[in-house]
This record gives sequence, C-alpha cells and structure tokens, in this order.
Amino acid sequence: MLEQYKEAIEKSNIISRTDTNGIITFVNDEFCKISGYSKEELIGKNHNIVRDPHVPSSNFKLLWDTIQSKQTFKATVKNRAKDGSTFYVNTTVTPILDSNNNIEEYIAIRYDVTKAVMMKKELERKDKELEELNKNLEQRVNDQTKELQELNKNLEQKVINEIAKNEEKQKVMFWQSRLASLGQMLSNIAHQWRQPLTELNLTIYNMKKDALNDNKEEMITSYNQSKEIVKNMSNTIEDFTNFFNPNKKKKLFNLKDSIQEAILISERTIKDEHIFLKTNLSDIKVVGITNELTQIIINLIQNAKDAFSANNIQQKEIKITTSKDDKNAIIEVKDNAGGISEENLEKIFEPYFTTKHSTSGTGLGLFMSKMICEQGFNGSLQVLNINSGVIFTIKIPLKNHKEYQNEQSPKRIKCITS
Repeated sequence: MLEQYKEAIEKSNIISRTDTNGIITFVNDEFCKISGYSKEELIGKNHNIVRDPHVPSSNFKLLWDTIQSKQTFKATVKNRAKDGSTFYVNTTVTPILDSNNNIEEYIAIRYDVTKAVMMKKELERKDKELEELNKNLEQRVNDQTKELQELNKNLEQKVINEIAKNEEKQKVMFWQSRLASLGQMLSNIAHQWRQPLTELNLTIYNMKKDALNDNKEEMITSYNQSKEIVKNMSNTIEDFTNFFNPNKKKKLFNLKDSIQEAILISERTIKDEHIFLKTNLSDIKVVGITNELTQIIINLIQNAKDAFSANNIQQKEIKITTSKDDKNAIIEVKDNAGGISEENLEKIFEPYFTTKHSTSGTGLGLFMSKMICEQGFNGSLQVLNINSGVIFTIKIPLKNHKEYQNEQSPKRIKCITS
C-alpha cells in the first residue's frame, strides 16, 4: 500500500531530493520531463543547475535560512530548463530529520504553474481596465462624501424640525436617541458599498480563475459583470447624497424590475454559494426611487448568505415574493438560514449593531434599509422568525398619483433565477 501511495505521488508531482549541501540525490520522471535533463545529468549535481540567473539571490537565501531552521519553505519558483526555456513551479521544500532530530536530507515537491504565469499578462490587462474604473469611482465617492459632510452640518436642525411634526412619543425618542450617531453614520456611508465591493472582488477572483483555466467566454462574462457592478455602485452614490433631501425626485416603477436588478447584481454570489433562489414576482407599481429598493434587496440577500455560512447550512434557499392588498404592495424575503436569536431580533435595525466580524460589516445595512422603507417609501420593514429561518416583510403604500402616470418604469432586466 505504501508503495502505491509513493507511486501515485511521484506520477502526479515533480519531486527531487538533495543532501544537506543541495546536491541532488533523486529526481522523478516528471522532474526530468519539465527540466529537459536526464536523471544521469542531474544526480550528483547541485540543485542550482535549474536555477534561473535572473532570480535574486535573496530569494534563495530565504529558502536556505528557512529549511536549515527545520521549517518548511513554500513559494512559486522560476527555473530554467536545459534548452534555456523558463518554467514556473509551486514548490514545497521540507527538511527530513533523523532520529536525533538532525537534518538528513531535503525533499522538494512541485507542480507546474507555467501556463498560469504566462496567462498573467492578459489578466493584468483586464485588471488595468477595472483599476481605471475603480479610480473614477473612488474620486466620485470622495466628492460625494464631501457633499454628505456639508449636508451633515445642517442635518441636526432638519431632524429636529421633522421630529417636531411627529406627535408620536416613540418616534421622537427614536430620532433623539440616534441624532448623535447620524453624523458619524454619514462619514461612514461609504461602507454601504461593502456588499457590491465584495461581489466585485469575488467576480474579479472568478475572472482570474477563468483566465488561468483559459476559459475566455466565462472571463468575458465576469468582466462585463464587473463593469455592471461598478456602474450600479456609481449610480447609487447620487441616491445616498439625496437621502435626506425632501425634494428628491421619485418615480413610478415596477417592483419586479427593481428586485430582478438586485438579483442580477448578486447573481455571482448566489451561484458561487450554491443558493437556490426562487421568485414569484407580480407586476406591481409603486412610487419611490428604484435603486433604493434594489439596495434593500441586495442587503437582505447578503445577510442571508452570511447567515448560511455562519450556521453551516448545506441546502441554502431564499424565496422572494411580491403581492398586494387594498393599501400596500408587499415584498417577502424568506430564507432557511437558521433564524435570529430572540435577544438580537429587536436590535437588528439599530445602527452599528451587528453579529458579524468587524471586517464583514458595519451594522448599517438593515438600519439603512429600514430608513429607506420609512423615509423613502413611507412604508415599513419588519422581521419574524419562521420554522428554519426568517422572513423580512416590506410594505409600501400603493399610490396612483396623476403626476406619476406618464412616468415609464425602468427597462426590465431578465434574470435566470426568476
């Protein structure tokens, strides 16, 4: 059995052994194949026979310092074959110790990554295009952040004026308790792009993987999806800038279009996390800003995805439905991610409250979603535990004002998950 394991390892990897001075004592056929040398040409020679002269000597000093201290060294190494060609290998060098804990020899196990390295230039070209997009986006974020900071100077008085119009004592207490944190919230509003940035990062990673696998069709799809995410992030900047502006322009739009756009933006996450997404969407029109509703749905999908991972859910399901009654349009987002503890259920809409690690969120997502529902749509956002997860319910008053009758809803986006 041991011989079979040894044979399997030697046939699937590039292996060599050296003595403590770096003299080659063994190479397998795969080593000979990639280097172009025969075993007779290699055995007894210093391992630097395949060393590329352009690799800095400091790299090899680090290697020797590591393995001589009886530690394992791992790196991607550039080598030169007998015919002068270059090849790259992911290398793991391990010292072998005798019964007295002294180094007896070194064994190196490698696998060929030459093709991946050679494809890097094409990937870098695509990355450069995305970098240019991100630079423009970063500048716009900085510009809009300055405007938000200016808006914050007058925010306190605006909030006080709004509170004065509200006769409900609980509403007054709500605004008073959060007034102190609103200024900080505005300065941190850029964190609201964390989810699409995560999606963008994942899409770029998949684009790199597709490039390494020479899957040009999937790489182009990922590249176009990345540009769509950046474009959507750019569009949402204006929405957040005008968040507290009572004169912002609202339009009549179809709930289905807004939800499908959120699903399209989250499509890569849904696919990679193996989430089964089911929708039952009706043609229902409401008044508001479509990107604000899209942001809410994206946030709820992201929260469900994080809960699936935190609770180690194997069969992941999200269901999004729309309906209406006499007064309201109703959106329900259900998942089977395990639910929310009773002690946290009443806190999840508070600003900066989160059960996630600090690198995964700021606790603003659900707070902003609830604010958008209440302030942007004059509606509500509620949550309840169900058998195996939670259900978020959004209610938006149905309006049919004459000034919105001629407004056209956004172009419908087709989505394979609908």
